[in-house]
Amino acid sequence: MGNLLKRLKTNIMISALLCVVLGIVLVVWPDLSMKIVCIAVGAALLIGGGVRLAVFFAQRDGSMYAQMNLIMGIVLAVVGVWILMKPDKVLAIIPIIVGIVIVLHGVNDLQQAVTLYKGQYDKWWVALILGLLTAGFGILLICKPFAALDTVVMLIGTFLIYDGLSDIWIVSRVYRTAKAMKQEAEALDVEAEEIE
Repeated sequence: MGNLLKRLKTNIMISALLCVVLGIVLVVWPDLSMKIVCIAVGAALLIGGGVRLAVFFAQRDGSMYAQMNLIMGIVLAVVGVWILMKPDKVLAIIPIIVGIVIVLHGVNDLQQAVTLYKGQYDKWWVALILGLLTAGFGILLICKPFAALDTVVMLIGTFLIYDGLSDIWIVSRVYRTAKAMKQEAEALDVEAEEIE
């Protein structure tokens, strides 16, 4: 259980930091060639998918987390390869692709909020709100693409920064809550042994 939590935390932290870095680049330099943006997004998706697939094949424990890694890994890798192979044809749908990825992150954040709730973390509702906002941002990108290229790039960058930072906050709370529950369970086991 402890190793699974550490792997989960490491995986999400790496993914979140990649989102933040890519988001900052897009916000600071919105006038970058969209072809370069396509290649960066494709590469990030391919790397993210590869990391998730590697984690799935390394653990293969049949857990819901492992199955989610397999599905997300395949989707991210396939979309990443397609973007890298056809950057010119992808320009108009980049907001939709990024929106889908952000919605998937929002769903994952909502699952983490449920974990915090079950772990009796007082502020589980903050994770719930962050998950709903993340999914909402993704849906906005999917449904309302914007005409100005610079606006699209900056908006995607802003959403990626928000998504990465919210993931970091949520996973740190899930990890802390799970660690506290484990320590409490171990303390109860020690007390039970002493009574016997």
